[in-house]
Amino acid sequence: MPEYHGNVKVGGPAETHELAKLMITKVAVGPMNNNAYLLRCRQTDEQVLIDAANDADTLLQLIGDGGLARVITTHRHQDHWEALAEVVARTGATTVAGRYDAEGIPVPTDQLVDDGDHIAVGQCSLRVIHLVGHTPGSIALVYDDPDGAPHLFTGDSLFPGGVGNTQEDAERFTSLINDVETKLFNELPDETWVYPGHGSDTTLGTERPHLAEWRERGW
Repeated sequence: MPEYHGNVKVGGPAETHELAKLMITKVAVGPMNNNAYLLRCRQTDEQVLIDAANDADTLLQLIGDGGLARVITTHRHQDHWEALAEVVARTGATTVAGRYDAEGIPVPTDQLVDDGDHIAVGQCSLRVIHLVGHTPGSIALVYDDPDGAPHLFTGDSLFPGGVGNTQEDAERFTSLINDVETKLFNELPDETWVYPGHGSDTTLGTERPHLAEWRERGW
């Protein structure tokens, strides 16, 4: 298996990050270059998808014959759920979303989650972190790998180089950067691997020195 780097492109191959207990496969889909992540527990083979963003055929091919237990939608923006209805119809997966964004997702949410809740991936677990600013109910998901560094799925709340878009709304920006700083950077180590909703991966350690600069520039 080639070394995972997380740089995928639409129409290109998926990349798999092999951990001791969890497999994380990243694929880019759709006109907005969205990332979707398929997680598979290595002990039970249960699979969970983060963001059925677009291109249901590509996602279903990735899922394969292994079935899909859940689809987690990180936030309400349309580019993150365009393939959700078809993926759910084809797999029967349970839908999961943050309590305060579910109303903006046209596919009904079976499981509403709040800050601190846990979502099973077989014998592995994702912890929900509620981040307010990009949307009212955006969630990040952290897998606290017992064999290594944490793995953090941030949706559109944190990217390499900054926090998510808050449409030049100062109140929303302040809320988001405060949440990102206190709930992510203050709680998780530098080695934490970050998987964003679009583009390349990063680590908290790479981004941490720039927090004050982001706050000063206001985006």
